[in-house]
Amino acid sequence: MGRSSVFDLLGPIMVGPSSSHTAGAVRLGAMARKILGEEPIGGTIRLHGSFAKTGKGHGTNLALIAGLLGMRPDDERIPEAIQIAKAQGLNFTFESADLGDFHPNTVQFELLGKTGGHAQIVGSSIGGGTIVIRRINDYKVEIRGDYPTLVILHQDLPGLVAQVTLLLATAQTNIARMMV
Repeated sequence: MGRSSVFDLLGPIMVGPSSSHTAGAVRLGAMARKILGEEPIGGTIRLHGSFAKTGKGHGTNLALIAGLLGMRPDDERIPEAIQIAKAQGLNFTFESADLGDFHPNTVQFELLGKTGGHAQIVGSSIGGGTIVIRRINDYKVEIRGDYPTLVILHQDLPGLVAQVTLLLATAQTNIARMMV
């Protein structure tokens, strides 16, 4: 078991009411935007478990859109996120969904980007504003957003991972953790 911090008890600085349903949801939206790699123009957002049951009352819908707009958990504009998105011509729809065996505070984004990119991302808000991205386009991942992360899709060829690590070593970039 890891060490606890006072921030595990107090949670992040944020616009309320809930660190899981608000701060975590903003972080999930922001991470989905980064994974998409461009400004999202619309998509479908599927809420699972507790997110689906109590999300609107806790502002989860607002927080997810705020993150997709690039806001941070302490941004005072979070309560107006949906109006801001509509004013920018963005079109997001919300649905309730059973996503299977995931944490109750889980969301699935199906996003379309400004230049035609698209991505499907599944992530969970696991408490205190902490998040975990679980899937990107049907690939299992475990990304918490605490550190810069490089995701590489490749064919399984001998020596390919060695080539990637050599490139990172040449750039003097440390690998803190690697999943292959």
